[in-house]
Amino acid sequence: MRRVGFLLKVKPEKKAEYIQHHKNVWPDMLQALRESGWHNYSIFIREDGLLFGYFETEESLAAAQAQMAVRAVNTRWQEFMAPYFESTNQARPDEMFLELTEIFHLD
Repeated sequence: MRRVGFLLKVKPEKKAEYIQHHKNVWPDMLQALRESGWHNYSIFIREDGLLFGYFETEESLAAAQAQMAVRAVNTRWQEFMAPYFESTNQARPDEMFLELTEIFHLD
């Protein structure tokens, strides 16, 4: 199982609303993530809106993203979430992940 960590930045003024949406993620989005091989998925947020995401998958971040990219619910979710993120381009939020390199793991 591959462990994936990534960073993303929420606009500080949108942080509370973003958090609220993640208390009620759409059931079909949760199902799509599970079916696409996203396991043990967590998102953490810092006071300034910096997000750290973590999940486990069989292959890679790119492969997990590709499996989600073909799902209509993911397209709707990404469009819904797009206004919450700081970005200098028009990429979908799930295309803006800054993947981190794992340097230590204690099993």
